[in-house]
Amino acid sequence: MSQNPKASPNLPWIPRLLMTFLAFLVDLTRRPNSTVNRRLFNLFDFKAPASKKPNNGVATSDIKVDPSRNLWFRLYTPETHGGGGGACMPVVLYFHGGGFCYLAANSFSFDRYCRRLTRELRAVIVSVNYRLAPEHRHPCQREDGVDVLKFIDETNIENLPAYANLKQCFIAGDSAGGNLAHQVTLGAIEKKFLKLKIVGLIAIQPLLGGEERTESEIRLQKSTLMPMHRTDWMWKAFLPQGSNRDHPATNIFGPNSVDISGLKFPATMVVVGGFDPLQDWQRRYYEGLKKSGKEAYLIEYPNCGHSFYVHTQIPESSLLIEEMKNFIGLQSAYQ
Repeated sequence: MSQNPKASPNLPWIPRLLMTFLAFLVDLTRRPNSTVNRRLFNLFDFKAPASKKPNNGVATSDIKVDPSRNLWFRLYTPETHGGGGGACMPVVLYFHGGGFCYLAANSFSFDRYCRRLTRELRAVIVSVNYRLAPEHRHPCQREDGVDVLKFIDETNIENLPAYANLKQCFIAGDSAGGNLAHQVTLGAIEKKFLKLKIVGLIAIQPLLGGEERTESEIRLQKSTLMPMHRTDWMWKAFLPQGSNRDHPATNIFGPNSVDISGLKFPATMVVVGGFDPLQDWQRRYYEGLKKSGKEAYLIEYPNCGHSFYVHTQIPESSLLIEEMKNFIGLQSAYQ
């Protein structure tokens, strides 16, 4: 475990500026009573429109699932050449980060990131616009994710290309979305799908926690994005009223956890950054998967802080995409 006394890595100025501004905006708009000033936050949460005409090799469209709860997803499809898109292009169901309380599938930073994933992974990406806390607490987000899977499985979606292979479906997410990727996978195991098969999970720096204060949380408590005072607020906003941080949606392999040893849980890739205060919890997640007899891979980037993956200026963001590509290729080959 790194004992580097610094709270944050050396970053190019653009990622540093963006992370600092996001942290400032979250603190400005989160209230002591665990509510969010959405009107103020949305002034700065710039949205990217969908584009059915390919833009830099990727076309996008927004698909409504349940308008009554504003449940929809943005579908990203890579441009194909010569009419041969490839009959086995995997499908990745993606959950964005934002502490369960912020951002959306069409937020500019996540739209750009999902476009990049689509292009470089050569995959069809389904980015879920799930309901946000505290207006909608756990398990609403898990329910939204499972319902999107059911919708894809049961509906003939006009813009879903024929080369999208639903038998090679991966569930992925970053930060809070990494947590949700696990929760949705857990919920999906209980369902019987007609066309869809989940073959892998990718948890990128998942937002996890517990009542215990870990060494990395204490050592990196001055980190830009995820210090303890901010993650404590997020858990209070996300979890059911009266819950503590040992809730199974927070502390996945803690004292109240769900035993997954007898479940057909898919192979999982866990991504950890050496400057992420959550790294101890993320390693425990990986270790819990292994102890439960599940196939799991730990990918570590010692010089990276939380959210490094969305910034193209950080070299490790490209290395991570290569690791994701290898993981998807490996799991797809088993099918």
